[in-house]
Amino acid sequence: MEKDPSCCQDAAKTAAGEMLGPEAQLDDIVGAHTDYNEEEEEQKYFRRKRLGVVKNVLAASLAAMLTYSVYLGLLQMQLILHYDETYREVKYSNMELEDIDRKVLMGINVTPVVALLYTPVLIRFFGTKWTMFLAVGIYALFVSSNYWERYFTLVPSAVAIGVAIVPFWASLGNYITRMAQKYYEYANYKEEHVQEQRQAPRGACSAYIVVFQTIFYICFHLSFVCAQMPMLFFLNNYIYQLNHTLSGVKHCGTLSHGMLTGFNKTVLDSLPRSVNLIMVESVLMAAAFLAMLMVLLLCGSAYGTTEEIDLRSIGWGNIFQLPFKHMRDYRLRHLLPFFIYSGFEVLFVCNDFSLNYGVCTLGLEKLAYLLIAYGFSASTCSSLALCMLRLRRQYPLLAGALLHAAILVMLFCWAPKPQQVEQAPLLYTIAALWGMGSALNKTGISILLGMLYEDKERQDFIFTIYHWWQALAIFTVYLWSGLPMKAKLSLMLLALGLAAGSYIWMERRLAQRVAFRLPRMPRPRHRASGYRYLEEDSDETNSEDEGTSRDNSQHPAEEDETPRDDGEQRN
Repeated sequence: MEKDPSCCQDAAKTAAGEMLGPEAQLDDIVGAHTDYNEEEEEQKYFRRKRLGVVKNVLAASLAAMLTYSVYLGLLQMQLILHYDETYREVKYSNMELEDIDRKVLMGINVTPVVALLYTPVLIRFFGTKWTMFLAVGIYALFVSSNYWERYFTLVPSAVAIGVAIVPFWASLGNYITRMAQKYYEYANYKEEHVQEQRQAPRGACSAYIVVFQTIFYICFHLSFVCAQMPMLFFLNNYIYQLNHTLSGVKHCGTLSHGMLTGFNKTVLDSLPRSVNLIMVESVLMAAAFLAMLMVLLLCGSAYGTTEEIDLRSIGWGNIFQLPFKHMRDYRLRHLLPFFIYSGFEVLFVCNDFSLNYGVCTLGLEKLAYLLIAYGFSASTCSSLALCMLRLRRQYPLLAGALLHAAILVMLFCWAPKPQQVEQAPLLYTIAALWGMGSALNKTGISILLGMLYEDKERQDFIFTIYHWWQALAIFTVYLWSGLPMKAKLSLMLLALGLAAGSYIWMERRLAQRVAFRLPRMPRPRHRASGYRYLEEDSDETNSEDEGTSRDNSQHPAEEDETPRDDGEQRN
């Protein structure tokens, strides 16, 4: 019988493999394949990394949009319902809901005053992503407290919101800027400074910062649109027409005083059923929970594991002090008026303009449409910040300031009559133009801070300072709510003029290369042992003690400040 030739060949190969030994067999299994292209695989890897960064930015932007849509929509609906005296008497009798609402607003607006003391510590302790997740969870807690409206549920949740506002915004600003820097690293992975994990050249990440901050604010400003959905599809069905709600209003616009004096205490022609309210609140709660899941599951970490350890290893005392030390930089001092005006303008359009101009003229049932016009305009015009890719960075901020100044002067001279509905096109146009100015303001400031402070060790401090001053401005607007409208407009114009002048002066000093002072970042204080932070000579006798003493003697926890000019700063 003849043998199969293929069987003979297989036997020969097996015998040859046994003669070559296990090393040759191992090379056949794990060795490089002939069709493997290392450069192509590397390109695919970093392309996936870049797509992951884009996914992080979109997830964070949509989560912020959902969070503030829920928060603003619920707060607006709650204040309108509690304002109606029939609703208060029938639903809650002697609960004194007006007093509870005042304390809720106080908790939201007053608590952020002390946020500068704990925000940097909170961000460094939990990390940027987990601070965002914690803050979104607190906003969801505020929604859940409205299922059982009592003093001990509403007021503590409002105080928690006040505690979370500045950490939420500081971590968001830091997160978006870090994503821009990571995208630059993944797009230029072949550059020598990227491979050696050194600081990128100054201005290298600017284009990515512009694009990512623009994407964020395009998404975020839609929250003003989505926040009106509960009122548009639910609450407007129960609101009286303007001839009833505005029957006691005598003056609008620049002649008004306080918050819409004379507005009828009964705004609901019928009371919504509790079941319907629970359904609306459940939808809002589902949206808040979705925002939490988006941050938890879709947002990646802003820093690597060892980077997170380094950031918190500089010492908690240094972390507490560094925001105050950064305010010695003249660039931040010149931007403080813009930070303050940024807080003024967003609350002005939501409260004073919407009520004393919009509701006073068109009625409460048109409030949602007015804010929708503002939100759509702000979202669309945030894309105008992309002009910073081609034009000088001063243009968006100064254009927004000029537009707001023109509107404020017009509002100062305009006093529409109550129930003058033919003024609706003009009011919607003003709201849209104000949204354009707000978009240029908010997007321009965030981009500017990302450009000026590209050091990843400083960004959380810088955005904390920005949003803390913004929170102080919102607190000031809360205090001046009883002033005449002319006084409010005068203060707004004064703040805007000071902000624009101070910013122009800052850019002039930078053009003249005037040196500025930045606090040195303390060296991370690690134990010189363990698999992450071994010294080169750690295998020698007593190397741990020597390394520790060397770090303590040559790199103290807090170093002196160093003046730098614009060309020398590493950002």
